[in-house]
Amino acid sequence: MTDKGRIYGYARVSTARQNEDRQLQALKGAGVPSENVYIDKQSGKDFEREQYKKLLANLRPNDALYIKSIDRLGRNYREILVQWQTLTKELGVDVVVLDMPLLDTRRGKDLLGTFISDVVLQILSFVAENERANIRQRQREGIDAAKARGVKFGRPRRALPDNFKEIVALRRAGFLTEAAAAKEAGMPLSTFRTCAKRV
Repeated sequence: MTDKGRIYGYARVSTARQNEDRQLQALKGAGVPSENVYIDKQSGKDFEREQYKKLLANLRPNDALYIKSIDRLGRNYREILVQWQTLTKELGVDVVVLDMPLLDTRRGKDLLGTFISDVVLQILSFVAENERANIRQRQREGIDAAKARGVKFGRPRRALPDNFKEIVALRRAGFLTEAAAAKEAGMPLSTFRTCAKRV
């Protein structure tokens, strides 16, 4: 707890497989108590996140919220701005972005300081979203170009047994049940059904 209020931290990774250790180390280095750190393991496309909601419910005026970088707060430019306003204006919370010292609302409490912080946030958020849009566009163009060259995407189809057509014919004639036909073909029932449609 500081003279002004409590210190909280927020960390987010996009999937359960990603590691949040770098963010946690940065928050610890900034003096955020580990029991006050909230972690979400999901996409930042919106703010429907369980831990983030719990964090908001606990924040009080003059508390300080630390995040490692602005994209940990979210990935959507407009929603980041809305959340920034909610935190700083409605809840009266200070926000500290560790990777960007200009985004520290504890400093420059005057009109100019607030203006600079808000402008920097808008520029950074716009640049981040624009870069993500460019990455998606480049990926789409790369995939389209590869498809034009004949590159196949997805898992290659498994080779069917040599007698697969005969097994399907026996199944269709009623000599084999679907389960027995799948077993005879050496594949799961769902796979047999899918492959049988192509024969």
